[in-house]
Amino acid sequence: MPKHLTTFTYSSGSWARLINSPEDRTAAAQNVVEALGGTLECMYWAMETEDGLAIADYPDAVAASAVQTAILKTGAFKSVETHDLLTQQQLRERLVLARDASQVYEVPGQSD
Repeated sequence: MPKHLTTFTYSSGSWARLINSPEDRTAAAQNVVEALGGTLECMYWAMETEDGLAIADYPDAVAASAVQTAILKTGAFKSVETHDLLTQQQLRERLVLARDASQVYEVPGQSD
């Protein structure tokens, strides 16, 4: 299954609720990921621009984006971003395809 990285930032209201009632949010993340056929690999908290990150396997990009949409619409988050993760082999395949595509791509303003 394709692996995805999701970074998120909670709203101030979510932080206020968590301060008043601390709870493990991993179970909530696991439930929503599994509801769409995925598996949560790990979840970490950060102290930078994002509040946390999760790595999960999803059946496809549509399922990954559906989870993002479902949690973002709640208003509990200021931001949620989901990114595809590539293995070393997938990166190699990407580079080979990019080499092939660069042979036929016409740069704007430089066509014959």
